[in-house]
Amino acid sequence: MTERKECLRCQGVCCTKIENFGVTIGSLEILRNINLHIHCGELTAIVGPNGAGKTTFIKALLGQVPHTGNLTFMKSDGSGNKPPVMGYVPQKITLDPTSPTSVADLFLASKYSSPVWLMKPKKAIADIRERLKKVNADHLMDRPLGKLSGGELQRVLLALALDPVPEILLLDEPVSGIDQNGLMLFYENVSALKESYDLTIILVSHDFDMVRKYADRVVLLNRTVIASGKPEEVLESDSFYEIFSARSLKNRDRGGEQ
Repeated sequence: MTERKECLRCQGVCCTKIENFGVTIGSLEILRNINLHIHCGELTAIVGPNGAGKTTFIKALLGQVPHTGNLTFMKSDGSGNKPPVMGYVPQKITLDPTSPTSVADLFLASKYSSPVWLMKPKKAIADIRERLKKVNADHLMDRPLGKLSGGELQRVLLALALDPVPEILLLDEPVSGIDQNGLMLFYENVSALKESYDLTIILVSHDFDMVRKYADRVVLLNRTVIASGKPEEVLESDSFYEIFSARSLKNRDRGGEQ
């Protein structure tokens, strides 16, 4: 009954059911026996050590990597399994710092086949500005991509992932290497978008403080699901401390001090 009530909150995908999910590439088993229910209107954070299969999990959800098991996208009326609209923000993209391509050019190029310097419709420009406003980045519209900071670029990529507005938004360590101010602003924007659009958000992150503050659910992944639940349940579990030793956590909080 609880699951049904949660489904009624959203009109798109209300529940992503992941059952007996696994990924094997060649003879290497990367993921095995993953069973999760992920709901709309919630931010589910995927945490785990390096090599746990977190990025592979995201790629499998995107259809970029073959998988075993069942992946079902349920609608609020109980129907499924039509593939949902997905948005994706990667860890990083490589840019030519000398390129004059602006943020607006990037958005136009993603939408039109004609060269962007030949065509800049006023309505399209206005739409781009509104999309950037949603992530507090409209002031970056004319900035060359190569001149953006890491945090600015990730906010631009987040805005780009919202056209069209997805039913599921996948974020693969999108703030890796970003300073604390950029980190906070990115998470605040993601949280606001979740509330505005009732999105299903799946976030891979190593920022445990941010996960504790913003996530609705946390999944501890190490090739399979080790623990799943509310942030405080998972981040304070014995399993979490076994994987991330107290010393490692202390060193991380001290900026890597040995």
